[in-house]
Amino acid sequence: MIAKEALDKCIVFFREKGLAHPRKEAAIIIGDALGMKPLELYMQHDRPLTDSELKRCRKAIARRVKGEPNQYIRGIVDFFDCVLTVDKRVLIPRMETEILVDKIVKELENEDLKGKTLWDVCTGSGCIGIAIKKKFPELEVALSDLSADALEAASENAVKNGVDVRIVKGDLLEPFKGERADFIVSNPPYIREEEFSTLAVEVKNFEPKMALVSGETGLEIYRRFNEELPGFLKAGGRIWMEIGMGQGEDIVKIFSGENWENVWFEQDWSQLDRFFYATRKSP
Repeated sequence: MIAKEALDKCIVFFREKGLAHPRKEAAIIIGDALGMKPLELYMQHDRPLTDSELKRCRKAIARRVKGEPNQYIRGIVDFFDCVLTVDKRVLIPRMETEILVDKIVKELENEDLKGKTLWDVCTGSGCIGIAIKKKFPELEVALSDLSADALEAASENAVKNGVDVRIVKGDLLEPFKGERADFIVSNPPYIREEEFSTLAVEVKNFEPKMALVSGETGLEIYRRFNEELPGFLKAGGRIWMEIGMGQGEDIVKIFSGENWENVWFEQDWSQLDRFFYATRKSP
């Protein structure tokens, strides 16, 4: 079987199974099996598949039609300037999180960061902290998570991307007792428990629930951050967080106390609440 024949069969099969983008997904699946990018696949459409390549194609196709995300099937994802390992241990990094990293990088790029610290709390794959550390090697970065599996993946990704970061395990800020940071960033769980069953199959059946769901309101972790952060963030320190749809005004209210200034949220390109920012007031 040649590459074009395998691709055409895969497109038809994915279309029959109701995948939203059968041609794009088929090109990724077949291309990965042959070690090619989609464009290379189309340029070498008459290339014969070996038995082992055909076996890899069939295995990947079977996983995809069961709903497993392509990123898990491939095992890697491009994120900002990094290549990250992703599997069921961690949430798949989203484009929105890349936008958050870009905003942070632009905010910090003209500052003297030598000796300053940034904690990536609820780090998952480590994508945020690793990308920032890669951009600013002089910044001291720590990655924390409650999941030992996630931290294992984050550690692997730090090595893969050649950055030296500190890895600590614990619930939110608990691993940092007695310390204070200049910057804290977090993409915490923010989906309400009752929403979980409505998520796409790719998400609810494969991605780690503990990285997605935060109690009945989805705001529980933000309330904890508001209460605990003043004891961990230096005066003038900044926090950046991802938030969920429709949560912006509620989170601004949560952070409306005397400890905070420059409190605001921002929407993404889809006009959905997505990013939250606040600064720790100086005494």
